[in-house]
Amino acid sequence: MTTFVDRVVLHLQAGDGGHGCSSVHREKFKPLGGPDGGNGGHGGSITLVVDAQQHTLLDFHFHPHIKANNGGGGAGSNRDGATGRDLILKVPDGTVVQTEDGEVLADLVGAGTEFTVARGGRGGRGNASLANARRKVPGFAELGEPGDQLDVVLELKSVADVGLVGFPSAGKSSLISVMSAAKPKIADYPFTTLVPNLGVVQAGEVFYTIADVPGLIPGAATGKGLGMQFLRHIERTSVLVHVLDAAAPEIERDPLADLDAIEAELSAYGGLEDRPRIVVLNKIDIPDGRDLAEMVRGDLEVRGYQVFEVSAMTREGLREFGFALAKMVADYRASRPVVEATRVVIRPKAVDDTGFTIEQDEDGVFVIKGTQVERWVRQTNFDNDEAIGYLGDRMERLGIEAALGKKGAVAGSAVRIGEREFDWAPNAGEYVSGPRGTDSRLEELDTRPSAAQRLAARKGRRIRNDDEIQHMSSDGTVSTITNSKLPVLISEEDDTDG
Repeated sequence: MTTFVDRVVLHLQAGDGGHGCSSVHREKFKPLGGPDGGNGGHGGSITLVVDAQQHTLLDFHFHPHIKANNGGGGAGSNRDGATGRDLILKVPDGTVVQTEDGEVLADLVGAGTEFTVARGGRGGRGNASLANARRKVPGFAELGEPGDQLDVVLELKSVADVGLVGFPSAGKSSLISVMSAAKPKIADYPFTTLVPNLGVVQAGEVFYTIADVPGLIPGAATGKGLGMQFLRHIERTSVLVHVLDAAAPEIERDPLADLDAIEAELSAYGGLEDRPRIVVLNKIDIPDGRDLAEMVRGDLEVRGYQVFEVSAMTREGLREFGFALAKMVADYRASRPVVEATRVVIRPKAVDDTGFTIEQDEDGVFVIKGTQVERWVRQTNFDNDEAIGYLGDRMERLGIEAALGKKGAVAGSAVRIGEREFDWAPNAGEYVSGPRGTDSRLEELDTRPSAAQRLAARKGRRIRNDDEIQHMSSDGTVSTITNSKLPVLISEEDDTDG
Protein backbone atom coordinates (compact mmCIF):
# COMPACT_ATOMS: atom_id res chain seq x y z
CA MET A 1 0.00 0.00 0.00
CA THR A 2 1.24 3.50 -0.84
CA THR A 3 2.50 5.32 2.26
CA PHE A 4 4.42 8.22 0.74
CA VAL A 5 3.23 10.54 -2.04
CA ASP A 6 5.16 13.65 -3.07
CA ARG A 7 3.24 14.70 -6.20
CA VAL A 8 -0.51 14.97 -6.72
CA VAL A 9 -2.90 16.74 -9.08
CA LEU A 10 -5.82 18.45 -7.33
CA HIS A 11 -9.12 19.32 -9.00
CA LEU A 12 -10.39 22.35 -7.09
CA GLN A 13 -13.79 24.03 -7.14
CA ALA A 14 -14.33 27.06 -4.93
CA GLY A 15 -17.86 27.84 -3.79
CA ASP A 16 -20.20 29.89 -5.97
CA GLY A 17 -21.68 33.08 -4.60
CA GLY A 18 -25.39 33.06 -3.77
CA HIS A 19 -27.87 35.01 -5.89
CA GLY A 20 -29.32 38.24 -4.57
CA CYS A 21 -33.07 38.45 -4.00
CA SER A 22 -35.53 40.78 -5.74
CA SER A 23 -38.37 41.40 -3.31
CA VAL A 24 -40.78 44.18 -2.30
CA HIS A 25 -41.96 44.51 1.27
CA ARG A 26 -45.65 43.67 1.53
CA GLU A 27 -47.59 44.41 4.69
CA LYS A 28 -51.14 45.38 5.45
CA PHE A 29 -51.70 49.13 5.33
CA LYS A 30 -48.19 49.64 3.92
CA PRO A 31 -48.60 49.59 0.13
CA LEU A 32 -45.23 51.28 -0.47
CA GLY A 33 -43.02 49.03 1.61
CA GLY A 34 -40.01 49.41 -0.65
CA PRO A 35 -37.40 46.84 -1.73
CA ASP A 36 -36.27 44.33 0.86
CA GLY A 37 -34.33 41.70 -1.10
CA GLY A 38 -31.27 40.44 0.77
CA ASN A 39 -27.75 39.84 -0.58
CA GLY A 40 -26.36 36.44 -1.50
CA GLY A 41 -23.58 34.96 0.61
CA HIS A 42 -20.01 34.67 -0.65
CA GLY A 43 -18.78 31.24 -1.71
CA GLY A 44 -16.14 29.40 0.29
CA SER A 45 -12.46 29.65 -0.69
CA ILE A 46 -9.79 26.92 -0.64
CA THR A 47 -6.57 27.74 1.25
CA LEU A 48 -3.38 25.70 1.64
CA VAL A 49 -1.63 25.95 5.04
CA VAL A 50 1.75 24.46 6.00
CA ASP A 51 1.43 22.08 8.95
CA ALA A 52 4.55 20.73 10.66
CA GLN A 53 2.73 17.45 11.41
CA GLN A 54 2.22 16.67 7.72
CA HIS A 55 4.99 14.81 5.89
CA THR A 56 3.30 13.48 2.77
CA LEU A 57 0.58 14.30 0.25
CA LEU A 58 -1.03 10.92 0.74
CA ASP A 59 -4.46 12.26 1.75
CA PHE A 60 -4.78 14.21 -1.50
CA HIS A 61 -3.71 11.14 -3.48
CA PHE A 62 -6.92 9.36 -2.44
CA HIS A 63 -9.17 12.45 -2.49
CA PRO A 64 -8.04 14.71 -5.37
CA HIS A 65 -11.46 16.32 -6.01
CA ILE A 66 -12.08 19.13 -3.53
CA LYS A 67 -15.07 21.48 -3.50
CA ALA A 68 -15.92 24.30 -1.11
CA ASN A 69 -19.44 25.22 -0.01
CA ASN A 70 -21.57 27.60 -2.06
CA GLY A 71 -22.98 30.79 -0.61
CA GLY A 72 -26.67 30.89 0.26
CA GLY A 73 -29.16 32.94 -1.72
CA GLY A 74 -30.66 36.12 -0.34
CA ALA A 75 -34.30 36.28 0.76
CA GLY A 76 -37.02 38.82 1.43
CA SER A 77 -37.25 40.92 4.59
CA ASN A 78 -33.57 41.92 4.08
CA ARG A 79 -32.28 38.44 4.91
CA ASP A 80 -28.79 37.82 3.56
CA GLY A 81 -27.66 34.38 2.44
CA ALA A 82 -25.20 32.34 4.48
CA THR A 83 -21.50 32.59 3.62
CA GLY A 84 -19.93 29.37 2.35
CA ARG A 85 -17.41 27.78 4.72
CA ASP A 86 -13.76 28.11 3.67
CA LEU A 87 -11.72 24.92 3.26
CA ILE A 88 -8.30 24.76 4.95
CA LEU A 89 -6.03 22.08 3.45
CA LYS A 90 -2.94 21.15 5.49
CA VAL A 91 0.20 20.46 3.44
CA PRO A 92 3.79 19.53 4.37
CA ASP A 93 6.58 22.08 4.68
CA GLY A 94 8.23 22.56 1.29
CA THR A 95 5.13 22.09 -0.88
CA VAL A 96 5.26 23.82 -4.27
CA VAL A 97 1.98 24.80 -5.92
CA GLN A 98 2.07 25.02 -9.71
CA THR A 99 -0.15 24.76 -12.76
CA GLU A 100 -0.19 21.72 -15.01
CA ASP A 101 1.98 23.72 -17.43
CA GLY A 102 4.68 24.12 -14.77
CA GLU A 103 4.02 27.74 -13.74
CA VAL A 104 4.81 28.13 -10.02
CA LEU A 105 1.97 29.75 -8.10
CA ALA A 106 3.40 29.50 -4.58
CA ASP A 107 6.32 27.96 -2.69
CA LEU A 108 5.10 27.12 0.80
CA VAL A 109 8.00 27.02 3.25
CA GLY A 110 7.67 27.52 7.00
CA ALA A 111 4.97 26.39 9.41
CA GLY A 112 1.84 28.53 9.16
CA THR A 113 2.52 29.77 5.63
CA GLU A 114 -0.74 29.90 3.71
CA PHE A 115 -1.89 30.50 0.16
CA THR A 116 -5.44 30.91 -1.13
CA VAL A 117 -5.37 28.78 -4.26
CA ALA A 118 -9.06 29.10 -5.26
CA ARG A 119 -11.24 32.06 -4.30
CA GLY A 120 -14.96 31.76 -3.73
CA GLY A 121 -17.37 33.79 -5.84
CA ARG A 122 -18.93 36.99 -4.59
CA GLY A 123 -22.54 36.93 -3.59
CA GLY A 124 -24.96 38.96 -5.68
CA ARG A 125 -26.56 42.08 -4.21
CA GLY A 126 -30.27 42.10 -3.55
CA ASN A 127 -32.54 44.86 -4.84
CA ALA A 128 -32.48 46.57 -1.44
CA SER A 129 -28.75 47.23 -1.91
CA LEU A 130 -29.27 48.36 -5.52
CA ALA A 131 -31.90 51.01 -4.74
CA ASN A 132 -30.93 54.63 -5.37
CA ALA A 133 -32.56 57.96 -6.12
CA ARG A 134 -33.44 56.93 -9.69
CA ARG A 135 -34.18 53.24 -9.10
CA LYS A 136 -36.21 53.37 -5.90
CA VAL A 137 -37.63 49.87 -6.29
CA PRO A 138 -35.29 47.86 -8.56
CA GLY A 139 -36.98 44.93 -10.23
CA PHE A 140 -33.83 42.86 -10.40
CA ALA A 141 -30.96 41.53 -8.29
CA GLU A 142 -27.40 40.50 -9.07
CA LEU A 143 -26.48 36.89 -9.70
CA GLY A 144 -23.85 35.15 -7.61
CA GLU A 145 -20.36 35.02 -9.10
CA PRO A 146 -18.99 31.53 -9.88
CA GLY A 147 -16.05 30.40 -7.76
CA ASP A 148 -12.63 29.59 -9.19
CA GLN A 149 -12.34 26.19 -10.82
CA LEU A 150 -8.86 24.93 -11.66
CA ASP A 151 -6.42 22.04 -11.55
CA VAL A 152 -3.15 22.47 -9.66
CA VAL A 153 -0.12 20.27 -9.09
CA LEU A 154 1.33 19.91 -5.59
CA GLU A 155 4.98 18.84 -5.40
CA LEU A 156 6.74 18.14 -2.13
CA LYS A 157 10.37 19.26 -1.91
CA SER A 158 11.72 18.28 1.48
CA VAL A 159 13.28 21.06 3.54
CA ALA A 160 16.60 19.47 4.62
CA ASP A 161 20.07 20.90 5.28
CA VAL A 162 22.08 17.91 4.03
CA GLY A 163 21.30 15.64 1.10
CA LEU A 164 22.81 12.17 0.63
CA VAL A 165 23.27 10.90 -2.93
CA GLY A 166 24.84 7.73 -4.20
CA PHE A 167 24.39 4.39 -5.92
CA PRO A 168 21.93 1.81 -4.56
CA SER A 169 23.20 -0.06 -1.49
CA ALA A 170 25.94 2.52 -0.86
CA GLY A 171 24.83 2.79 2.77
CA LYS A 172 22.86 6.07 2.80
CA SER A 173 19.99 4.70 4.87
CA SER A 174 22.43 3.07 7.28
CA LEU A 175 24.15 6.42 7.86
CA ILE A 176 20.86 8.16 8.64
CA SER A 177 19.81 5.38 11.00
CA VAL A 178 22.97 5.70 13.15
CA MET A 179 23.30 9.50 12.98
CA SER A 180 19.68 10.28 13.84
CA ALA A 181 16.55 8.68 15.27
CA ALA A 182 15.17 7.87 11.81
CA LYS A 183 14.40 4.20 11.15
CA PRO A 184 14.54 3.63 7.40
CA LYS A 185 14.29 0.19 5.82
CA ILE A 186 17.73 -1.43 5.41
CA ALA A 187 18.48 -4.58 3.42
CA ASP A 188 21.25 -6.13 1.31
CA TYR A 189 19.60 -5.61 -2.10
CA PRO A 190 19.39 -2.56 -4.42
CA PHE A 191 16.53 -0.05 -4.22
CA THR A 192 15.61 -0.95 -0.67
CA THR A 193 14.76 2.73 -0.16
CA LEU A 194 11.62 3.55 -2.12
CA VAL A 195 10.85 6.92 -0.54
CA PRO A 196 13.02 9.79 0.78
CA ASN A 197 14.07 9.53 4.43
CA LEU A 198 14.54 12.45 6.81
CA GLY A 199 16.45 12.58 10.08
CA VAL A 200 17.51 15.23 12.60
CA VAL A 201 21.15 15.27 13.72
CA GLN A 202 22.72 17.13 16.66
CA ALA A 203 26.42 18.02 16.57
CA GLY A 204 27.31 20.17 19.56
CA GLU A 205 24.84 23.05 19.62
CA VAL A 206 23.95 22.74 15.95
CA PHE A 207 20.86 20.85 14.84
CA TYR A 208 20.40 20.04 11.17
CA THR A 209 18.24 17.77 9.06
CA ILE A 210 19.63 15.14 6.73
CA ALA A 211 17.82 13.43 3.85
CA ASP A 212 18.54 10.72 1.32
CA VAL A 213 16.88 9.75 -1.94
CA PRO A 214 16.51 6.31 -3.51
CA GLY A 215 19.72 5.16 -5.17
CA LEU A 216 20.79 6.83 -8.39
CA ILE A 217 22.02 4.91 -11.43
CA PRO A 218 23.33 6.08 -14.81
CA GLY A 219 20.38 7.46 -16.77
CA ALA A 220 18.38 8.50 -13.69
CA ALA A 221 17.92 12.03 -15.08
CA THR A 222 16.12 10.50 -18.07
CA GLY A 223 13.83 8.35 -15.94
CA LYS A 224 15.80 5.19 -15.16
CA GLY A 225 15.58 3.78 -11.66
CA LEU A 226 13.81 5.61 -8.84
CA GLY A 227 16.11 8.55 -8.13
CA MET A 228 14.86 10.90 -10.83
CA GLN A 229 11.38 11.28 -9.35
CA PHE A 230 12.84 12.02 -5.89
CA LEU A 231 15.74 14.35 -6.78
CA ARG A 232 13.47 17.30 -6.04
CA HIS A 233 13.90 16.49 -2.34
CA ILE A 234 17.53 17.64 -2.36
CA GLU A 235 16.92 20.88 -4.28
CA ARG A 236 16.68 22.88 -1.03
CA THR A 237 19.71 21.34 0.69
CA SER A 238 22.75 23.45 1.55
CA VAL A 239 25.27 20.57 1.36
CA LEU A 240 25.42 17.48 -0.86
CA VAL A 241 27.15 14.35 0.44
CA HIS A 242 28.44 11.74 -1.99
CA VAL A 243 28.18 8.38 -0.25
CA LEU A 244 30.61 6.05 -2.05
CA ASP A 245 30.69 2.30 -1.45
CA ALA A 246 34.31 1.37 -0.72
CA ALA A 247 33.41 -2.34 -0.73
CA ALA A 248 31.29 -2.58 -3.89
CA PRO A 249 30.95 -6.24 -4.93
CA GLU A 250 30.87 -5.44 -8.63
CA ILE A 251 34.30 -5.70 -10.24
CA GLU A 252 33.57 -3.02 -12.84
CA ARG A 253 32.70 -0.39 -10.22
CA ASP A 254 35.00 1.78 -8.16
CA PRO A 255 34.37 4.90 -6.02
CA LEU A 256 35.79 7.33 -8.58
CA ALA A 257 33.61 5.93 -11.38
CA ASP A 258 30.55 6.07 -9.10
CA LEU A 259 31.30 9.71 -8.25
CA ASP A 260 31.61 10.68 -11.92
CA ALA A 261 28.36 8.89 -12.79
CA ILE A 262 26.39 10.58 -9.98
CA GLU A 263 27.80 14.01 -10.84
CA ALA A 264 26.73 13.48 -14.46
CA GLU A 265 23.17 12.76 -13.32
CA LEU A 266 23.09 15.77 -10.99
CA SER A 267 24.33 17.98 -13.82
CA ALA A 268 21.66 16.59 -16.16
CA TYR A 269 18.97 17.29 -13.55
CA GLY A 270 20.23 20.87 -13.12
CA GLY A 271 20.03 23.48 -10.38
CA LEU A 272 22.54 21.87 -8.01
CA GLU A 273 25.83 23.18 -9.39
CA ASP A 274 26.38 25.76 -6.63
CA ARG A 275 25.97 23.36 -3.68
CA PRO A 276 29.14 22.48 -1.76
CA ARG A 277 30.10 18.81 -1.89
CA ILE A 278 31.62 16.44 0.61
CA VAL A 279 32.62 12.79 0.05
CA VAL A 280 32.10 9.87 2.41
CA LEU A 281 33.84 6.53 1.79
CA ASN A 282 31.55 4.07 3.54
CA LYS A 283 31.99 0.46 4.73
CA ILE A 284 35.62 0.71 5.84
CA ASP A 285 34.85 -1.97 8.44
CA ILE A 286 35.44 -4.46 5.61
CA PRO A 287 39.19 -5.03 5.04
CA ASP A 288 38.97 -4.62 1.26
CA GLY A 289 36.90 -1.49 1.76
CA ARG A 290 39.50 0.15 4.00
CA ASP A 291 42.27 -0.63 1.52
CA LEU A 292 40.27 0.79 -1.41
CA ALA A 293 39.36 3.92 0.57
CA GLU A 294 43.02 4.63 1.27
CA MET A 295 43.84 4.15 -2.43
CA VAL A 296 41.25 6.65 -3.79
CA ARG A 297 41.37 9.22 -0.98
CA GLY A 298 44.29 11.09 -2.53
CA ASP A 299 42.60 11.29 -5.95
CA LEU A 300 39.42 12.69 -4.37
CA GLU A 301 41.32 15.31 -2.40
CA VAL A 302 43.14 16.38 -5.56
CA ARG A 303 39.73 17.08 -7.08
CA GLY A 304 39.03 19.43 -4.17
CA TYR A 305 36.72 17.25 -2.09
CA GLN A 306 36.80 16.96 1.68
CA VAL A 307 36.89 13.20 2.31
CA PHE A 308 35.78 11.16 5.33
CA GLU A 309 36.22 7.43 5.85
CA VAL A 310 33.34 6.04 7.92
CA SER A 311 31.60 2.85 8.85
CA ALA A 312 27.89 2.79 9.62
CA MET A 313 28.36 -0.62 11.21
CA THR A 314 31.09 0.28 13.76
CA ARG A 315 30.34 4.04 13.72
CA GLU A 316 33.98 4.77 13.03
CA GLY A 317 34.56 8.28 11.74
CA LEU A 318 30.95 9.37 12.19
CA ARG A 319 31.69 11.93 14.95
CA GLU A 320 34.18 13.85 12.80
CA PHE A 321 31.86 13.57 9.82
CA GLY A 322 28.85 14.86 11.80
CA PHE A 323 30.75 17.91 13.13
CA ALA A 324 32.10 18.71 9.67
CA LEU A 325 28.54 18.74 8.29
CA ALA A 326 27.43 20.95 11.19
CA LYS A 327 30.15 23.49 10.37
CA MET A 328 29.21 23.56 6.66
CA VAL A 329 25.52 23.97 7.49
CA ALA A 330 26.26 26.75 10.00
CA ASP A 331 28.42 28.59 7.46
CA TYR A 332 25.68 28.29 4.85
CA ARG A 333 23.06 29.62 7.25
CA ALA A 334 25.31 32.54 8.20
CA SER A 335 25.79 33.44 4.53
CA ARG A 336 22.06 33.67 3.94
CA PRO A 337 20.42 37.12 4.18
CA VAL A 338 18.53 37.95 7.34
CA VAL A 339 14.87 37.08 7.02
CA GLU A 340 12.75 40.19 7.37
CA ALA A 341 9.06 40.40 8.09
CA THR A 342 6.93 40.74 5.00
CA ARG A 343 6.15 44.36 4.35
CA VAL A 344 2.79 45.45 3.04
CA VAL A 345 3.29 47.19 -0.30
CA ILE A 346 0.54 49.57 -1.40
CA ARG A 347 0.42 50.16 -5.13
CA PRO A 348 -2.03 52.95 -5.94
CA LYS A 349 -3.93 52.90 -9.19
CA ALA A 350 -2.21 54.73 -12.02
CA VAL A 351 -3.76 58.00 -13.17
CA ASP A 352 -4.30 56.69 -16.70
CA ASP A 353 -5.52 53.26 -15.62
CA THR A 354 -9.14 52.91 -16.75
CA GLY A 355 -9.52 49.41 -15.34
CA PHE A 356 -10.21 47.83 -18.72
CA THR A 357 -8.72 47.33 -22.18
CA ILE A 358 -10.37 47.09 -25.59
CA GLU A 359 -8.85 45.19 -28.51
CA GLN A 360 -10.30 44.11 -31.84
CA ASP A 361 -9.64 40.52 -32.83
CA GLU A 362 -9.22 39.08 -36.32
CA ASP A 363 -13.01 38.55 -36.63
CA GLY A 364 -13.70 42.24 -35.99
CA VAL A 365 -15.11 41.62 -32.51
CA PHE A 366 -14.28 44.25 -29.89
CA VAL A 367 -12.95 42.31 -26.88
CA ILE A 368 -13.19 44.13 -23.53
CA LYS A 369 -11.03 42.83 -20.67
CA GLY A 370 -11.03 43.99 -17.07
CA THR A 371 -11.60 42.39 -13.68
CA GLN A 372 -14.39 44.75 -12.69
CA VAL A 373 -16.37 44.79 -15.92
CA GLU A 374 -16.09 41.01 -16.34
CA ARG A 375 -17.49 40.55 -12.85
CA TRP A 376 -20.37 42.89 -13.68
CA VAL A 377 -21.27 40.79 -16.71
CA ARG A 378 -21.11 37.52 -14.76
CA GLN A 379 -23.49 38.95 -12.16
CA THR A 380 -26.04 40.33 -14.64
CA ASN A 381 -29.31 38.53 -15.31
CA PHE A 382 -29.72 38.94 -19.06
CA ASP A 383 -33.34 37.76 -18.90
CA ASN A 384 -34.23 41.02 -17.14
CA ASP A 385 -34.30 44.24 -19.19
CA GLU A 386 -33.85 46.46 -16.16
CA ALA A 387 -30.72 44.53 -15.15
CA ILE A 388 -29.35 44.95 -18.68
CA GLY A 389 -30.03 48.67 -18.57
CA TYR A 390 -28.30 48.92 -15.19
CA LEU A 391 -25.25 47.17 -16.65
CA GLY A 392 -25.24 49.62 -19.56
CA ASP A 393 -25.31 52.59 -17.18
CA ARG A 394 -22.39 51.22 -15.17
CA MET A 395 -20.34 50.62 -18.32
CA GLU A 396 -21.09 54.14 -19.55
CA ARG A 397 -19.95 55.68 -16.25
CA LEU A 398 -16.77 53.61 -16.42
CA GLY A 399 -16.03 55.09 -19.86
CA ILE A 400 -16.44 51.95 -21.94
CA GLU A 401 -18.90 53.46 -24.42
CA ALA A 402 -16.64 56.44 -25.14
CA ALA A 403 -13.66 54.10 -25.54
CA LEU A 404 -15.60 51.88 -27.96
CA GLY A 405 -16.47 54.91 -30.04
CA LYS A 406 -12.81 55.92 -30.23
CA LYS A 407 -11.93 52.40 -31.34
CA GLY A 408 -14.35 52.70 -34.27
CA ALA A 409 -17.30 50.72 -32.93
CA VAL A 410 -20.75 51.63 -34.24
CA ALA A 411 -24.24 50.56 -33.24
CA GLY A 412 -24.55 46.85 -33.95
CA SER A 413 -20.81 46.08 -33.64
CA ALA A 414 -20.02 42.77 -31.97
CA VAL A 415 -18.62 43.14 -28.44
CA ARG A 416 -17.30 40.36 -26.20
CA ILE A 417 -16.85 40.58 -22.43
CA GLY A 418 -15.73 37.36 -20.77
CA GLU A 419 -17.84 34.57 -22.21
CA ARG A 420 -20.72 36.87 -23.23
CA GLU A 421 -20.91 38.30 -26.77
CA PHE A 422 -23.57 40.79 -27.90
CA ASP A 423 -24.28 43.61 -30.36
CA TRP A 424 -23.32 47.01 -29.06
CA ALA A 425 -26.18 49.48 -28.61
CA PRO A 426 -25.05 52.90 -27.33
CA ASN A 427 -26.91 54.06 -24.24
CA ALA A 428 -29.87 56.23 -25.25
CA GLY A 429 -30.35 58.70 -22.41
CA GLU A 430 -30.95 58.24 -18.72
CA TYR A 431 -33.04 55.57 -17.07
CA VAL A 432 -36.74 56.40 -16.75
CA SER A 433 -38.68 54.64 -14.05
CA GLY A 434 -41.22 52.13 -15.34
CA PRO A 435 -42.70 48.74 -14.52
CA ARG A 436 -40.38 46.56 -12.48
CA GLY A 437 -38.02 44.51 -14.61
CA THR A 438 -38.34 46.73 -17.69
CA ASP A 439 -36.28 49.49 -19.26
CA SER A 440 -37.93 51.74 -21.82
CA ARG A 441 -34.60 52.27 -23.58
CA LEU A 442 -34.58 48.62 -24.62
CA GLU A 443 -38.11 48.52 -26.04
CA GLU A 444 -37.03 49.39 -29.56
CA LEU A 445 -34.56 46.52 -29.40
CA ASP A 446 -37.22 44.01 -28.36
CA THR A 447 -39.46 42.83 -31.21
CA ARG A 448 -41.63 40.64 -28.97
CA PRO A 449 -44.85 42.32 -27.72
CA SER A 450 -44.81 43.15 -24.05
CA ALA A 451 -47.42 41.90 -21.60
CA ALA A 452 -49.10 45.32 -21.54
CA GLN A 453 -49.36 45.37 -25.34
CA ARG A 454 -50.89 41.91 -25.45
CA LEU A 455 -53.41 42.89 -22.77
CA ALA A 456 -54.40 46.03 -24.70
CA ALA A 457 -54.94 43.97 -27.85
CA ARG A 458 -57.20 41.53 -26.03
CA LYS A 459 -59.32 44.39 -24.64
CA GLY A 460 -59.55 45.97 -28.08
CA ARG A 461 -60.84 42.79 -29.65
CA ARG A 462 -63.66 42.62 -27.08
CA ILE A 463 -65.04 46.11 -27.99
CA ARG A 464 -64.54 46.10 -31.78
CA ASN A 465 -67.39 46.99 -34.14
CA ASP A 466 -69.19 44.24 -36.01
CA ASP A 467 -67.65 45.25 -39.33
CA GLU A 468 -64.10 45.73 -37.93
CA ILE A 469 -61.44 43.48 -36.49
CA GLN A 470 -58.25 44.42 -34.67
CA HIS A 471 -54.95 42.82 -35.63
CA MET A 472 -51.68 42.87 -33.62
CA SER A 473 -48.46 42.50 -35.60
CA SER A 474 -45.30 40.83 -34.31
CA ASP A 475 -43.89 44.14 -33.08
CA GLY A 476 -46.96 44.81 -30.91
CA THR A 477 -48.66 47.37 -33.22
CA VAL A 478 -52.45 47.10 -33.10
CA SER A 479 -54.33 48.00 -36.32
CA THR A 480 -58.03 47.98 -37.26
CA ILE A 481 -59.10 46.39 -40.55
CA THR A 482 -62.45 45.74 -42.21
CA ASN A 483 -63.90 42.34 -41.67
CA SER A 484 -64.42 41.22 -45.28
CA LYS A 485 -66.40 38.15 -44.23
CA LEU A 486 -69.38 40.29 -43.05
CA PRO A 487 -72.07 41.21 -45.70
CA VAL A 488 -71.93 44.83 -46.91
CA LEU A 489 -75.28 46.62 -47.46
CA ILE A 490 -75.51 48.85 -50.56
CA SER A 491 -78.10 51.61 -50.70
CA GLU A 492 -80.32 52.18 -53.72
CA GLU A 493 -78.53 55.45 -54.50
CA ASP A 494 -75.21 53.66 -54.78
CA ASP A 495 -76.65 50.86 -56.94
CA THR A 496 -75.73 52.23 -60.41
CA ASP A 497 -76.64 48.98 -62.16
CA GLY A 498 -80.30 49.69 -61.52
